[in-house]
Amino acid sequence: MSLAPIFDTPYYAVIFASTQTASLEGYGETADKMEALAQLQPGYLGIDSARSAIGITVSYWRTLEDIKAWKANLDHTTARNQGRTQWYQQFTVRIAKVEHNYDFHLP
Repeated sequence: MSLAPIFDTPYYAVIFASTQTASLEGYGETADKMEALAQLQPGYLGIDSARSAIGITVSYWRTLEDIKAWKANLDHTTARNQGRTQWYQQFTVRIAKVEHNYDFHLP
């Protein structure tokens, strides 16, 4: 497992934090499908995700318009609606402009 690389700034981060219901049938498959579909969208840069008691997924995008286009994607809309009715107890979405970034790697 690795983290998304550092991107040229500025870019945007969509931070999706959630808690899940007990009913997760089909969740993993849909999450994998959405990640693969997002990779095909214009402006998509990468993703970091951790799933536990609180799931956090951060997707990275070149522009706000790219984020809006992804939100309007029909398959993504269907998955979001299924999440609201089946998988998520609660969630928050935050969109942030990244103006500076750096990383660290052990040698």
